Amino acid sequence: MRSTSLDLVKWLAMLTMVIDHLRYLWPEETAWLFVVGRFAFPLFCVGIAANVSRSRPGDLYSDNNFRYLRWLLAFSLISELPYRALSEMSNTLNVMPTLMLGLIVAWSVHHSDRAGLMLGLFTLTVATVLHDRLMYGAFGVLLPATMVLAVQRPGVTWLIPAVFSVLANSRDGWIGAGPFGTWWAMATTFAAPLVGLWLLRQKITQHIWPVGRWGYYFYPGHLAVLALFRAAL
Repeated sequence: MRSTSLDLVKWLAMLTMVIDHLRYLWPEETAWLFVVGRFAFPLFCVGIAANVSRSRPGDLYSDNNFRYLRWLLAFSLISELPYRALSEMSNTLNVMPTLMLGLIVAWSVHHSDRAGLMLGLFTLTVATVLHDRLMYGAFGVLLPATMVLAVQRPGVTWLIPAVFSVLANSRDGWIGAGPFGTWWAMATTFAAPLVGLWLLRQKITQHIWPVGRWGYYFYPGHLAVLALFRAAL
């Protein structure tokens, strides 16, 4: 059964991501967009956690899971060129590898059998080795797993992804950088998982256009459009 609230979370994730990336077009005039952009990654992680939590525990090696992983792997590769074109100075990969590894760790928490836990530990080891190359680092890889805990056990557990969201952002030195760093960015980063988890629990009766597989294409597509637009300025 399709979740309208989950579609809303996905739309907000994409919208705040685009707002954040508009900084590449006018970097001096739009530094404040950085704060809005702190919502995007945690909201994408909420989406991953919601999908993982709806699967049957113990059914780790399902066709749906393999299909999910294949899509993330494919777009990890596809997105790198447009990401590099827009953010040529970045020393990290695009965000898709972080989300892909985060999905695997989230599976290990949700299924929590021997095979799942071993897979999760192996993935965390890889994430630790690649920490400096991954956008949001190993903390970002752990964020979807903390979201799974929060989705399945609502309450004080919501504070766990909020803390990991701050850690994931601060590892790149983004918080504290520039006039709109420090407190505003930190507060937004902390609040983003809480907002996403709250929205996920709402019963929304209004029609919201579903975010299907076309959402995968949106990420490299909007990067390419922004890179071309910047080149034309």
